[in-house]
Amino acid sequence: MLRNQRFVLVVAILASFVAFLDGSVINVALPAISAELGGGLSTQQWVVDAYLITLGSLILLAGSLSDVFGRIVIVRVGLIGFGVASLLIAVAPTAEFLIAFRGLQGVAGALLVPSSLALIMSSFRGAAQAHAIGQWTAWTSAAFLVGPVLGGLFVDLLSWRLVFAINVIPIAVTLWMIVLLGHKDERKANTRIDYLGAVLGIVGLGGPVFALIEQGNYGWGSPVVFVPLVVGILSLVAFVFWQSRAPQPMLPLELFRHRNFSMGNIATMFIYGGLALGGFIVVIYLQEVAGYSATFAALAFLPSSIGIILLSSYFGRLSGRYGPRWFMTLGPLLGASGYITFLGMGETVNYFTEVLPGVLLFAVGMSMTVAPLTSAILGAISAEQAGIGSAVNNAVSRIAGLITVALIGVIVVGPLAPENFHRVVIVMASLLFAGALVSFLGIRNASSVDPAIPDAAPPLS
Repeated sequence: MLRNQRFVLVVAILASFVAFLDGSVINVALPAISAELGGGLSTQQWVVDAYLITLGSLILLAGSLSDVFGRIVIVRVGLIGFGVASLLIAVAPTAEFLIAFRGLQGVAGALLVPSSLALIMSSFRGAAQAHAIGQWTAWTSAAFLVGPVLGGLFVDLLSWRLVFAINVIPIAVTLWMIVLLGHKDERKANTRIDYLGAVLGIVGLGGPVFALIEQGNYGWGSPVVFVPLVVGILSLVAFVFWQSRAPQPMLPLELFRHRNFSMGNIATMFIYGGLALGGFIVVIYLQEVAGYSATFAALAFLPSSIGIILLSSYFGRLSGRYGPRWFMTLGPLLGASGYITFLGMGETVNYFTEVLPGVLLFAVGMSMTVAPLTSAILGAISAEQAGIGSAVNNAVSRIAGLITVALIGVIVVGPLAPENFHRVVIVMASLLFAGALVSFLGIRNASSVDPAIPDAAPPLS
C-alpha cells in the first residue's frame, strides 16, 4: 500500500511538472521563435495565448472527464497528447503551425494538473494527504525555477525547438511508472460531461483574445476583429447562463456566494494578470532591447522564484495565525512597487541597479501573497468542494494571463522600445494595486467569514 502511494505521488508530480515546466520556459524562447519563424510581437502573443485559451477553457472539464473515464486514463491521455503536441511544436515549419500545435498542447495540459491532484486526493487521507499535497506543491514550484534557466541554455547553446522536444523524456518515464503502478482506476456513476459549456468557454475566450491581438493588424472596425469580439462576448454570456442551468456544470456558480471565494478570485484575476504580463514582457525586453542573452534574461527573475519558494510557507503560517487579509493587501503593494522600479530601464539595462532591487521587492511581495490567497479561497468553502475550488482558481489565474498577454497589442504601439515598455510596466503595477485594493475591501479573516461552514479546506500551497 505504501509503495503504491509513493508511485501515485511520483506519477502525480511528474505529470504536473511537465505542464508547469513548459509554461515556465516559453517566455524565454519567444524572441528566438520570432526570429526564426517571423511574426513579431503578435506571433509571440499567440504562442503564449493559444496554449492558455484551450488550457483555461478546459481545465474545469478535466474533473468531469476523470470521474467518467478514470483519473489514470485521463492522466495517460494527457501525457501522450502533451508529448505528441510537444514533438509537433519542435518540428513546426511555420508560426501558424506552431500556434495550432500550442493549442493542442493546451488541451493536453488541461488534463494533467487537475487529474494528478485528484489522484493524490483519492489515494491519501488525513495528514498523509496534506503532506503529499505539500510535496506536489514543492516539486511543481521547482519547475518555475528550473524551466527558465533550462530554456535559456537550450536557446543560447542549442535550439529553441529542443525546449519542447525534451518533454518526451519525463513523459516517457511517467507513462512507464503508470504501467508499473497497476493502479485500479475509480469512476463515478451518473456523471455528465458539460460539452456545451466547454465549447462556449473556448469560443468565449478565443473570440475576444483574437480581437485584442489582431486589432493592431486590421483595426477595430474590420469584420475580422469585431465579429470574433461580438461572438466571443455573446458566448461568454451564454456560458454563464448555461452554467446556472446545466445539470452538472463545469463551473458551479454557487461557489461564488462565499465572499472570500468570490473576492479572492477577483484578486487572483488582477494579481496573476499582472504576473503573466510581467513574465511575458520583461524577459522579451531584456533580450530584444537590452541585448541580454536568453540565459541571462531567464536568470533575471531567479531570485524572486527562490524567494517565493523559501518564504511562502513562512507567510502561510503567519496568515494562518493572523488571517489572510493584510498579507493579501500588503503583498501585491510590494510587488507593484518592485515593478515600478523598472521604469528606470532604458535601452541599456544594468541588472544590479535597475532590475535586481525590483525583483527582490517583488519576491517578498509575492511570497506574502500566494499562500494567504490560496488559504483565503479554499478556506471559504467546504473540504468536499476543495477540488473544484482549486480548479476554478487555477482556471481564473490562467485566464487572467491569457487576457493580459492579449492586451499587450493595445498597450504597445509600434516596436518594443523603452517608452512602450514603461506603459506596460504601469499597467503591470496597476493590476497588482487593484489586487491589493480588492483584497483590502473584500477579504475577511476567518472569524468573520462564512461561520456556517464548519469544515474549511486546507490550503494547497
